[in-house]
Amino acid sequence: MQRIFLAGCLAERYATVFKDDLPEADAIFGNGDLSKIDGVVRSLLKGNRPVVTPAQKGVCCGDRNTLLSFKGSAYVKITEGCNNHCSFCAIPLIRGDLRSRQADEIVSEIKSLVKNGVHELNLIGQDLAAYGCGKEDDVFGSGTNAYDDVYGTAQPSNKKNSSPLAQLLKKITAVKGDFVIRLLYIHPDHFNRDILPIMQKDKRFLAYFDIPFQSGSDKIIHAMNRRGDYKTYVQLVKDIRAALPEAAIRTTFLTGFPGETEEDAVQTEKFLKAIDSDWSGCFAYSSEDGTPASSYKGHVAKKIAASRADALAAIQHDITGRRLKARCKKIYDVLVEEVLENKDKSDEGFAIGRAWFQAPEVDGNVVIRYDLDDAEAVQSIVPGAVIKVKAVAATEFDIDGEYCGTR
Repeated sequence: MQRIFLAGCLAERYATVFKDDLPEADAIFGNGDLSKIDGVVRSLLKGNRPVVTPAQKGVCCGDRNTLLSFKGSAYVKITEGCNNHCSFCAIPLIRGDLRSRQADEIVSEIKSLVKNGVHELNLIGQDLAAYGCGKEDDVFGSGTNAYDDVYGTAQPSNKKNSSPLAQLLKKITAVKGDFVIRLLYIHPDHFNRDILPIMQKDKRFLAYFDIPFQSGSDKIIHAMNRRGDYKTYVQLVKDIRAALPEAAIRTTFLTGFPGETEEDAVQTEKFLKAIDSDWSGCFAYSSEDGTPASSYKGHVAKKIAASRADALAAIQHDITGRRLKARCKKIYDVLVEEVLENKDKSDEGFAIGRAWFQAPEVDGNVVIRYDLDDAEAVQSIVPGAVIKVKAVAATEFDIDGEYCGTR
């Protein structure tokens, strides 16, 4: 018998509502402590209808890292919650204030994952730039935290110190092994530029940056309760590419934010062209209960918001195609995710993988072609393996590649 298991942010926030109004859900589980999911499933299988929302404490981590990941890849959560309070976002209402894991605990987890054959580690959190900056954080056991420094109230002398995120990366550089690390989601207002020299020295840190700019209009950026603007955000991308010319940039845009005019939308299109991002997601604004923006005037019609998102997507389509084409004719280490079934019984095999400039689940893939008569290729191309692939051509959002051998 199939069952419906409702879990995540929506279940966390509206568990009591769904308990009565959504009888179709056989179990409801929040996001406060994912280690309890096993017990919830066992209760469900015994015929119960568990509704469980564990308290939002600490940072949930541990075995969940490889539970829902592709083989050879894992997510390592370093923070939970958020103090940015963007006016459109309900995350602080759902997950609470920012709190960070101890640096030694993160390093220990990374060592364990690498020892168990994980090649790609993706550091995640609502905002990696704020790592170690929660009001109660003391991630290095020094008896202090960097909250004031990141959120703008520190004395100038404190700003000379390296950020907690940079300090964490330095600790990770001491870990031995064949692995790579990608940093996912860094808020642009307090991007840690001091991580760039560390990434230059240790190429295991991938030059991939997920920076959600959300808009290119100064008016809308500020209405979103953000401090930056068009000029400073464009300069940030320039600084990253000056330090790491090969850098891949992913971003996100929110169209139809209350008060957004056609002029604001055009400014965002101009901004997207200026930053020339490799990837971006475009979403039409949706009002979230309890957020400041839900009470703002000047709500934009859904059709207009969707049309503006489509316009950004079309611009990004062209940029992505051009930037992928520029990455062709080179050989990359590719993490294999899936070997496809050979249905037509030809001599050519196919597999799906990702190069360093493609994050899991959100970007394109590398389509790997190989000769089925090549015993080495057949043996080497398995999920979780890292192989050499020559990028032959760009096909819209993907790379068409040829197997070149093992690393």
